[in-house]
Amino acid sequence: MRVSRRTVLAGATALPFAAVAGRPAAAATGLRVGVGIGDVTGPAAENGMMGYSMPQQQTAGIHLRTRARAYIVDDGTRRIVFVTAELGALFQSVHQGVLRELATRYGDRYTEQNVLLNATHTHSACGGDSHYAAYDLSILGFQQQTYDAVVAGVVDAITRAHDDLAPGELAVGRTELTEASANRSRVAFERNPDKDHFPLAIDPAVTVLRFRRGGKDVGAITWFATHGTSMSNGNHLISSDNKGYAAYAWEHDHAGVRYLDGPPGFVAAFAQTNSGDMTPNLDLKPGTPETEFENTRRIGELQFQAAKRAFDAASEPITGGVDHRMCYVDMSAVDVDGRFTPDGRPHRTCTAAIGVSMLAGSTEDGPGLPLPEGVKNPFTDWLGGIDAPIPQALADAQAPKVVAVPFGAMQPYPWAPEVLPLQIVRIGQLHLVAGPAEYTIVAGLRIRRTVAETLGVPLENVLMQGYANAYSQYVTTPEEYDSQQYEGASTLFGRYTLPAYQQEFAKLAAAMKAGSPVPHGPVPRDLRGKLVNFQPGVVFDSAPLLKSFGDVVTDAQSSYRRGERVSVAFVTGHPKNDLRRDGTFLEVQRYADGRWIRHADDGDWATKFRWTRTFVSESRAEVTWDIPANTPAGKYRVVHFGAWKHGLTGAIAQLSGTSRAFLVS
Repeated sequence: MRVSRRTVLAGATALPFAAVAGRPAAAATGLRVGVGIGDVTGPAAENGMMGYSMPQQQTAGIHLRTRARAYIVDDGTRRIVFVTAELGALFQSVHQGVLRELATRYGDRYTEQNVLLNATHTHSACGGDSHYAAYDLSILGFQQQTYDAVVAGVVDAITRAHDDLAPGELAVGRTELTEASANRSRVAFERNPDKDHFPLAIDPAVTVLRFRRGGKDVGAITWFATHGTSMSNGNHLISSDNKGYAAYAWEHDHAGVRYLDGPPGFVAAFAQTNSGDMTPNLDLKPGTPETEFENTRRIGELQFQAAKRAFDAASEPITGGVDHRMCYVDMSAVDVDGRFTPDGRPHRTCTAAIGVSMLAGSTEDGPGLPLPEGVKNPFTDWLGGIDAPIPQALADAQAPKVVAVPFGAMQPYPWAPEVLPLQIVRIGQLHLVAGPAEYTIVAGLRIRRTVAETLGVPLENVLMQGYANAYSQYVTTPEEYDSQQYEGASTLFGRYTLPAYQQEFAKLAAAMKAGSPVPHGPVPRDLRGKLVNFQPGVVFDSAPLLKSFGDVVTDAQSSYRRGERVSVAFVTGHPKNDLRRDGTFLEVQRYADGRWIRHADDGDWATKFRWTRTFVSESRAEVTWDIPANTPAGKYRVVHFGAWKHGLTGAIAQLSGTSRAFLVS
């Protein structure tokens, strides 16, 4: 009988874990902890979004700013850094850039060995920050602004966590959530002989790491598997999607965090695990403009509520220190021992390639080209011949995948990385297996079992941390691979990709258990300066005839009731002139104590900032505010901030505009 963790925790009393453990708060655990947040929001207009690979999906405003959340744990001997960023992927380029900046600031304190960077996989964040062509094609090339914003925001989060270090303690809480995910690749899942571990065909596990310091809660990391695809491929507003809403709900709505008011008192990250085949679209249909915001809120709220249950009942203190093992592996050339393969025979991974079914997209979350999943018919081989010939040896090695594009064979360098970082991070009894891909739930289960058996620890103390330190698409089981659904067609290194990961992670786990070092492995490419961009930049901005920048085009009404929408439009410049990172494009201000004070901004759920090009060099900003039911009655106004580019000098000038004051009752 499989006992639900939800049942176990249902009657748990929400006592401070230090008290449960029989020692005072901030006990002599020997740990120091720090938390921090950084803004990774890229250009809010005319920048392709990462995730759906739709060239027409370009940013045109902001609903929720995207943020990076950092945690540092130091046991007095070793230190680890954990960062979850609200991005489509954490690319190897960003990993390299962050490490370079950390080395400049801190020397060898923070390195590739003890820093774990990962992404929530929202499909509504800016893209173009990869050094590999496969992930920049739909973005129209490498976007330096996006890259700089992401690296700076991640480094800001780590720096703030570093400055926040102080004695503290940690505890683990667990529960289950069954209403926030569905298996979008059931045909493939059913092929797995070990599928019965997941009787609902989902991974319901919610694991929370609770950070406490001086008798006060300061942070939480929550791991749960569901895709960042509540917002559809028709959305053009930057959004942190369902995991971003969960973080916002906990920090802003329940912990009183105001992101623009200095250091937060509480930092809540919602990280991914093995979410490769987990969708938040429970009806297995992509969202529509009518439902996507509600689905984002609902799936996010469910994650927050589950996390809070586990957090409040977290009575298992973290004991022991921290540790880490990391190496690089050329995943295109791994000789896999028969211990890890389904037929018990040795096999080898192969040059990276995508299958035709990958071009169809995940039809449950957002379809791509009008092709069916599960394609195996060789007549489609011609699709791959456009950019590079497909050698018969590669076609055989990738079988039964019908190769569309051989990423690893492209010139002058591959379109996707093959030298990839593999890492295991230990925080007390909790082990994070950090892999650079999207792992299906059974693929993740097999890696977790391999690592747990090697370390001799319970399975529940090993988590699959996907989307970590680089990105190389999907990892399916060999059985799932054979069905060539979207996920299998996106498994780059062939049928034995998962067994290769199991083998290489087993080596890291064995070294961690023995306390021995591991070889570094091959050095990944540094592709700076070799990238192209086809996305036009800002030439200049101009205001309409008889108008000035910041002028109000559509003003507010004189009064509103709670629940109604305020909408104000302004003459503006291009958002690329100033990303306003750690700032805002809008404020809803309330009049109190004789002055106007900020009440909401573009990082709030109730506001939306939309940008529209109205003529060649003219543009408009629309600010909307859906007045929440708990809004204090009183006088309010809407203020827009932006910047415009001078046509002759190229100089950037700031602008602002203010609506009329209005009453809310």
